[in-house]
Amino acid sequence: MGKISIMGLGTGKMDEMSVKSFKLLNDDISKFSRTSRHPVFKENSFDNLVQLDSIFEEKENIEDVYIEIEKILKTEMDKKGHILYIVPGSPYNSDVIIERLMSNDKIETEIIDNMSFLDKAVKMASFEGNIKIMKGSDENHDFDIHSGNIVCNIESLSMATNIKLEMTEVYPPDCKIQLFDVLANKNDEISLFELDRQKKYDYSTYIFIESIEKSTLGLYNIIDLKKTMSYLRGSEGCPWDRKQTHMSLRECVIEEAYEVVDAIEKDDIENMVEELGDLLLQVVFHSQIADEEGYFNFEDVTKHICEKLIRRHPHVFKDKVAIDEEEVLQTWEEIKNLEKQVESYTGKLQKIPKAMSPLSRGYKIQKIAAEIGFDWPDISGAIDKVKEELQELMEAYESMEKDKIEEELGDLFFSLINFSRFLKINPDIALSRTNTKFIKRFGFIEKNAEKDLKQMTLEEMDTLWETSKRH
Repeated sequence: MGKISIMGLGTGKMDEMSVKSFKLLNDDISKFSRTSRHPVFKENSFDNLVQLDSIFEEKENIEDVYIEIEKILKTEMDKKGHILYIVPGSPYNSDVIIERLMSNDKIETEIIDNMSFLDKAVKMASFEGNIKIMKGSDENHDFDIHSGNIVCNIESLSMATNIKLEMTEVYPPDCKIQLFDVLANKNDEISLFELDRQKKYDYSTYIFIESIEKSTLGLYNIIDLKKTMSYLRGSEGCPWDRKQTHMSLRECVIEEAYEVVDAIEKDDIENMVEELGDLLLQVVFHSQIADEEGYFNFEDVTKHICEKLIRRHPHVFKDKVAIDEEEVLQTWEEIKNLEKQVESYTGKLQKIPKAMSPLSRGYKIQKIAAEIGFDWPDISGAIDKVKEELQELMEAYESMEKDKIEEELGDLFFSLINFSRFLKINPDIALSRTNTKFIKRFGFIEKNAEKDLKQMTLEEMDTLWETSKRH
């Protein structure tokens, strides 16, 4: 096993560094420095030192730079056994190469730290509130407008451009930010739209943006929604909100979910934003109630769903094996059954929520039964079953036994659900479309009627109904 000592030079000169750092720099060990742009190298020379600045100029993107430096370090470590890798600032902050080296079980790493660039950047920001720290190399930057935000090590124009695009999703383009050259102790105030128009970017390029009062720009996030819900449930909040329980809100959850579906079917994007917000409110509402009762909170909900998504997508987060859509669904169901400890097919049927609409629940019941072959070989069997159940319903109707009629009517619905499954049509959606169609045609009748509907005969209304079909 090879060993790499990783030294952070800090932001100052040799006399500001630790004794151990001083000794290692003057030792006969092979040394590799990420950059020569540091006061220590301007004032001192060291034996067996290789500067890696040229790699940043030779490679087209920053990821290629990381790969090449890591390759050089591993090759030299294999030859010498023990080498020194030198970075500006602190090795604990924002160096992708160090993260990869430390995660490698075959490499022994030793950290030798001095004052970090981040420590200096925080001092330069002169901000007394909470500060969120992010790396320039992060794939996504989750900016929080309610706290200060520092982005470290903006090493390239492309990185600055990506960060700017992410920030414009949250902040206005003319929003002021502080641009730091931490090594040169330089601080400039620029507008956000100027972020990708600077002359130089490297490891010492940091940005800082102060928190923004939400009422100033009308900017809100999930934190605001949780705080608003908490206030509404508080002693000075709304009497109606304080009175609600999990049970009293059941219908609201169902209603909001259907309104989201309705917006989707209408391709009404603007309304989707509103309806998805209403649905999210239900999640926050229930989480707030549970938090007050000491059971769980919103963070528990998000943690649980994130863990579930990662766990049920092993082809993405674990073994990286590419599979098709059908295999994905099969894997999802297998993992789901293990999680829920379902040991039988009857158990799977019993796990289907009773709160689902009867049409959707029947659809899912039949789908599970079909998985083990309890199904017609083709759609003709489903068609014959519909005819059979219709005949039995008519016979029950003639007997005028209400319980028998209800039973046979249910059987007919169930057979129609099976028929729709063969056609790959969701019966809930089909019935919903018919409901909508009925309302439209009924509206046509009322709009075109020459007298009050209560004064019209069935024949007169039926004539307008048939006319509505052509419109």
